Amino acid sequence: MGKFTRLRKNKSYDYKPRYFDDKGEGNPYKIQHKLDKYRTTVGPKQGLKSKFGNAFSDLRKEGDRNMKIRMAIIIAILVFAFLYIIDFDLSIFSIK
Repeated sequence: MGKFTRLRKNKSYDYKPRYFDDKGEGNPYKIQHKLDKYRTTVGPKQGLKSKFGNAFSDLRKEGDRNMKIRMAIIIAILVFAFLYIIDFDLSIFSIK
């Protein structure tokens, strides 16, 4: 009867990360996204109003011009590919 009432002890492991040096910064066990340090909406607890304010200020910032041009070209190619697949008459875009 004594065996059934005794609980087993949980196994404990002494885990040390292989590629972590103690001189590094931060906690090696903390899971964090790569870009969190650049975001203004992530961080200490804020109210809903300040989060929206930070998000809208990020939207107002001027972005990379080359990225915008590249995105416009990719979207145009995808739209034309979609129109071609659904057999849309693409001749309306040509100059006569």
